[in-house]
Order: sequence, then structure tokens, then C-alpha cells
Amino acid sequence: MKEKPIKVLSIFGTRPEAVKMAPLVKALEKEERFHSVVCVTAQHREMLDAVLELFQITPDEDLNIMKHGQTMTDITIRVLEGLQKILQKIKPDYVLVHGDTTTTFVASLAAFYQKIPVGHVEAGLRTGNPYSPYPEEMNRRLTGDIASIHFAPTEKNRDHLLREGISAEKIHVTGNTVIDALLSVVDPEYDFEDPLLNRLARETAHHPIIIITCHRRENWGKPMEQIFEAVKQIARRYPEHRIVYPVHMNPAIQKMAEAIMGKENNIFLIKPLDYAPFANLLAKARLMLTDSGGIQEESPALGVPILVLRTETERPEAVEAGTVHVTGVRTEDIIRDTERLLDSEAAWKEMANAVNPYGDGTASQKIVQALLKELSEESVESP
Repeated sequence: MKEKPIKVLSIFGTRPEAVKMAPLVKALEKEERFHSVVCVTAQHREMLDAVLELFQITPDEDLNIMKHGQTMTDITIRVLEGLQKILQKIKPDYVLVHGDTTTTFVASLAAFYQKIPVGHVEAGLRTGNPYSPYPEEMNRRLTGDIASIHFAPTEKNRDHLLREGISAEKIHVTGNTVIDALLSVVDPEYDFEDPLLNRLARETAHHPIIIITCHRRENWGKPMEQIFEAVKQIARRYPEHRIVYPVHMNPAIQKMAEAIMGKENNIFLIKPLDYAPFANLLAKARLMLTDSGGIQEESPALGVPILVLRTETERPEAVEAGTVHVTGVRTEDIIRDTERLLDSEAAWKEMANAVNPYGDGTASQKIVQALLKELSEESVESP
């Protein structure tokens, strides 16, 4: 008699989560011993849907919680209430969550209330500062306290978990699933729908591209003003470069970006990009300036040096590997570090050629095998 498939419910709600969970969902679908079920909270809506379409994932459940002006409290309440009903209906054997969003923490809590074990993908990242990144650092720590099994991208992430008392048998070092996703969408012959991006991509030999992303809460206000001022000055000092900023949808960020950088001829303030065009634009870039977390993993995989516009990072292995440098948010520091990479080919190559510490694109398969091993051991131990 054929064994009943193990029901695994993957829960995510934002674009970054969707990108990183998509290859894992696909890997679960291919393994006949699993019955893969997907629930999205739609903490982000349009950006999430674009990723689902790209990777051809149709959610089984959709909470559709996003509302204009929603707060973290709003998200927490709606996700917790919505998942209670879904978990009771689906009755999964395991819940999988990813990373550090509010959806991640609340989904873990909802599963805990139902006594359903949780697997934490991208576990063990830490800055040590509960307010940076905010609220992601605490979301990740609290999820780690709830999770039964931890899929750590690197050995350093594993060490963090061990120091927090997690059993070594419950930690699996897998690499990061974002590399799986990235390698599946980057195409040297990629054709951008936006004519501007097609033109910039063709002209990189004479007009190198610098990409900036900036949106984190801890950078709102003066830090962001300093960042934008640095970018403006860099644009003026390097007029042959083309600086592309997919501006966050927050109206305050849009207003500040336009006020400080909007008049520079070689700065292009564009709408946020879907994952595939962004990944392919990143592959064409000379340099990345960002306060994002996930891009610190993607950029090194493509050989693009990255300056982190934050005072600390939960991805120190990238710094140690030499692919990432934490620059901070002061105007003069950003200009100094950017000039070093743009003026010195040796300095640029040292970062561009450093070994990516986040794996080789097989993280999803490693997670599937680790989950099978974990569940088979649990069944043996059960009376």
C-alpha cells in the first residue's frame, strides 16, 4: 500500500519571500513523497503576484490582507486570524516559512498554536541589534525560537543558532534558495520591456550602470537624505555612469528622491521592477548600492560589488568573503567607498571576483532532502 504523502504548507506574503520560496515550492512539487500546498498572505500584493506569475505558482489559499496604510499590527492581526482557519482546514504535517517578515513570524506563531511543526528557511541570520533591521531582526529571532527545523544558508548562520541553544541535529546548512531563483531567471540575451533599460543594457561598455535600492525603515528621514545626496554627488563626479534607482512606492521616499536627485541627467528614477527584469539589470551592473538584505546575496552571485547602505548587516559572511562592504549612511563615506571602486580596477576586481558564500543554486533540493530525512527520523521515533 502506498504511503500517504506528507502535507507541507508553504506560507509567504512578500515579493522577497516569494522569490526565495518559489524554487523550493517547485522542488517540493517534484517530490512524490510530499503533497505541497501554498498559502500567501499578500502582505505585498502586486509585487507578490508578479513573482507567482513568473514562477508559475498558483496559491491554494490567499488571505489577500494588504490594505493601504497598513501597520505591522494590522498585518499581525489579519494574518493570525486568517491562518487559524486555514491551518485547521488543511491540517498540514509541516509548515514552511522564510526569513524575517511579519508574515514569517506570525505564520510560525499560528502554526505553534495548532501544534504544527515549523521549518524555517533562511534561518540563523543575526545583526545582534533588535532594531536593525527593524522589525526583521526580531521576526527572525522569534521564528527561530518557534521552529522545529532550521535551514541555514551558511556555517556562520548555523553557529548563531547553536549559540542560542538549537540542537545541531535540527540545523541543516543548505545555501540560500535565492541563488536557485536568480540563476533560473538571468539570461545574457534578456530583452527588457522598458526601452530605456534595453538602451542602458546595450551601452554598458561606455556607460557603466550603478544600481541603487533604498527603502528600509531605519533609513527613513535624515539617513536617506544623506544617501540621496551622496548619489547626486557621485552622478556629478562620474557623468559617464548611469545610475538607476527603482524607487520604492512609499510616497515620502518618492518625494525625497525626486527633490534631491530628480534633476541629474544620468540618474534614472524608475518604477519598481519585477524580479526578472531587476535580476537581469543587476547582472549588467558595475556596482550596487543598497540597504536591502537579499540583494547582498544576489549581487555577489553575479560578480557585482555591493556597498551596503546600513550600519550593520545580518550577512557578515559576505563581508568576510569580500563580496560586500558595509558603508553606512553618511554622505562622505558613501562617496569615498564608491570612488574607491570606480577609480581602481584592482579594488573592483577584488570584490567582483570574490567567492559567493551563499551556495551554488542547489539549496532547494538540499532542503527537500533534509526535510525528508527529518520526517523519516520522526516517524521512526514515534511509538
